[in-house]
Amino acid sequence: MATVTVKNIPDELYERLKSVAEINRRSINSEIIMCIENTVQSRRINLDEALENARQLRRLTAGHPISDEEFNEAKATGRR
Repeated sequence: MATVTVKNIPDELYERLKSVAEINRRSINSEIIMCIENTVQSRRINLDEALENARQLRRLTAGHPISDEEFNEAKATGRR
């Protein structure tokens, strides 16, 4: 099994990891492994469910068109 050393973890992030590990009754190491697994594991997508969600969203937003200019402005604002 491989060993990885993570350096320069911000104190706030470490404290949050520590708290979550305690809540889940795991060591910090085990909690980090779970975080990595949950992030990199591929998840099967239910295509029918995804399409239905997209159709519902399309129905909900059909009466609210947005121009490319409005979209780009909102996107730029969100990055500030």
